[in-house]
Amino acid sequence: MIHKIQFVWAVLFMAAFLSCKKDTSEPEFNQGNLAPLSVEFDNIVGGQNLILNTSNYKNSTGETYNIQLLQYFISNIIVTKADGTSYTVPQDSSYFLINETNPDSRFARVNVPEGDYTKITFTLGVDSLRSTMDVSKRTGVLNPAGGMESGMYWGWNSGYIFFKMEGVSPQAPLDPTGANKYRFHIGGFGGYSVPTINNIKVITTDLTARGMAQVRKNRSANIHFFVDIDKVLSGLNPVSIAANPQVMFSEFSVKVANNFTTMFTHDHTEN
Repeated sequence: MIHKIQFVWAVLFMAAFLSCKKDTSEPEFNQGNLAPLSVEFDNIVGGQNLILNTSNYKNSTGETYNIQLLQYFISNIIVTKADGTSYTVPQDSSYFLINETNPDSRFARVNVPEGDYTKITFTLGVDSLRSTMDVSKRTGVLNPAGGMESGMYWGWNSGYIFFKMEGVSPQAPLDPTGANKYRFHIGGFGGYSVPTINNIKVITTDLTARGMAQVRKNRSANIHFFVDIDKVLSGLNPVSIAANPQVMFSEFSVKVANNFTTMFTHDHTEN
């Protein structure tokens, strides 16, 4: 009889526990209250505006360079509240190509539930899951058409170029076209069947110091980042253009990619 009573109490306790657990695990976000949020990637070089072709800059090793082409992928945006509750933007709506020749492309526009967000996380690059999906699932900016030279995809290597930067530097040797060109085409998601270079970078930024994002249906919040492209050359790993004028799918690309995490600075949030 005692064992039977103990068993009944155990069942009642477990039911109460599961009921409480269910209540606390209910989502904090109302999917019916999606509202606009934009994340702005404002490219600069040091303390200067980035101007393609005509402006010259100097890296930490004293080399002069300009920038003629700049493109990079931003993906997998996650926003987080002060209580730690996070919302992940659906993947199909979370891939953006920032292209310096297209001013509107600097805005990554998404929809998230209404709320006050104190942290944002995003990826520079294209994750391995999407990189290995059937091509029918890689549309829009992820369409691999265009090849290595004109697009953001290595046809010969079956992978995305996460970050592409090209320009002229007196320190770069003459290329076959007769120009002192440097080219940084950085990619690598870890490999299909065997481990390879993984240059995917996940950046997380606390927004509280410069303004959290107060997302509401009746207005558009904008999280403004300065992206210091000089950090590619002058970041954690100083890069000499003279010694490394062409960086693509190589071990040295890992050092360049490790500089990406220092590029992003939250300047302010517009609510």
